[in-house]
Amino acid sequence: RRDLPTPLVSFDVHRQEARAGVVITASHNPPEFNGFKIKESFGGSARPEVTAAVEARLGRSQPRRRPLERAEAEGLLQWSDPPDEAYFQRLRALVDIEAIRRSDWHIIVDPIHGTADRYMERVLGGGRCRVETIRAERDPLFGGVNPEPMPQNLGALFEAVRAARATIGLAHDGDGDRLAAVGEDGSFLTPHQILPLLVWHLVRERGERGIIVRTFSQSVLVDRIADALGCPVRIVPIGFKYIADLMLTEEVLIGGEESGGIGVRGYLPERDGTFAGLLLLEALIARGERPSEAVRALWREFGEFHYRREDLHMPVEHGREIVARLTADPPDRLAGFRIMDMQTLDGTKWLLDDASWILFRQSGTEPVLRVYVEATSVAKRDQIMEAGLALVGELSSRISAASEGGGSG
Repeated sequence: RRDLPTPLVSFDVHRQEARAGVVITASHNPPEFNGFKIKESFGGSARPEVTAAVEARLGRSQPRRRPLERAEAEGLLQWSDPPDEAYFQRLRALVDIEAIRRSDWHIIVDPIHGTADRYMERVLGGGRCRVETIRAERDPLFGGVNPEPMPQNLGALFEAVRAARATIGLAHDGDGDRLAAVGEDGSFLTPHQILPLLVWHLVRERGERGIIVRTFSQSVLVDRIADALGCPVRIVPIGFKYIADLMLTEEVLIGGEESGGIGVRGYLPERDGTFAGLLLLEALIARGERPSEAVRALWREFGEFHYRREDLHMPVEHGREIVARLTADPPDRLAGFRIMDMQTLDGTKWLLDDASWILFRQSGTEPVLRVYVEATSVAKRDQIMEAGLALVGELSSRISAASEGGGSG
């Protein structure tokens, strides 16, 4: 009778061989987006045909309400103990927990008042390493920020790492299935850096093989590392469900999305922020490098890349129209860079002539137009982003003016 991170529900559905599980959550979104996630018997998100069947039945009839005590008496509701110990045993089988516990690392965990509160402390406790959790108190408003592990929401973690001179900070979203990190130098480790580090670790250090899956908005650094290690790469639309689908049918070693969801073979076809955080700690400790050192080492070998995302709040149809216009009539150049190619797997991505790229995409879960940029330097990244935002602003003004005037724009 307490809250659970979404990955633990997935884990328990699979462990108990249940037909399905339901999680009531707003995930990484503000509280007003509260809804529910469905988990199937294999321990992952419901497939499209299942969610479509559920959606088709919504609104057909009202739920039959009854007092909680009556439902319990009739055997319709049974309470079970949280699967924490079984979950910890599984994590110990998948990650070298003892290597982390033996380290002298100071690890600060920030669940942003979400459900992944003290799991890292509990699985690593009793060792030499020090694990500290901030913002662990229950707060349904998440302290006034979106419970998404992005820099603008992690001021408390940046400050805690700096003040304590900690080795690393780990951040999760509201329901505990995503991961981001803060390095010992105060830098933000994006999922664009975490996934490449994990790919390198699993293949080079552990000697594992398999398909590497990344979403359309993930880093090209993944491709470069996988190519060097001889692993095939699959690129899928944005959303972990596309990664999970491949994990169910093919020999996927690891898959990751731009927003911090990571799944690994041998566990579940599911993302899990605590598991991914432990695997990142294992990878860094095995390398003998602090977070910023490990990122710089990858850059030296495979090229330097910097990522940025901006979320522009607007009506869904407005955002879709902007993306449609950018697709139909792209410019020849952006921010002084030539547009070499356009890809439309999910939104519109322009590949620029220096290996940088920009992606425009209407969110599938929020009234937000997202603009993503990855570039070979911070200056180029910001230059490309500002040019992209200006282009969106110009198109937005035209569409609004046309709508008010009744024209086509």
